[in-house]
Amino acid sequence: MTVEELQSICSNLKGVTLDIKWEDHLCFSIGGKMFLVTSPDNYPVTASFKVSENDFEIMCGREGFMPAPYLARYKWVHVDDISRLNLSEWERYAQQSYQLIYEKLPAKEKALISGLSP
Repeated sequence: MTVEELQSICSNLKGVTLDIKWEDHLCFSIGGKMFLVTSPDNYPVTASFKVSENDFEIMCGREGFMPAPYLARYKWVHVDDISRLNLSEWERYAQQSYQLIYEKLPAKEKALISGLSP
């Protein structure tokens, strides 16, 4: 798994924006809210993303995964190497993280993302 593949997965989701935060973290956001953060300059490349409550416990029990620093209370996990997940797993978890963040957005923001008038 590469950062470019992960970027392709996330960029295919509607309304996603990319930016750099904290000098070296590539952040994927929806409606101004992050749903996936990578550290592309690290080797191996690391990432953090939001998961469902059920997946949080499961993911944190997997090798290389842990509660994300500063974001664990919001059910974010950190993976020490993005290659620990295959392409289909990344598609699933990126979509899930996106959806969990999207659902919490105000209705007006959702309408803008969906292309509907607010």
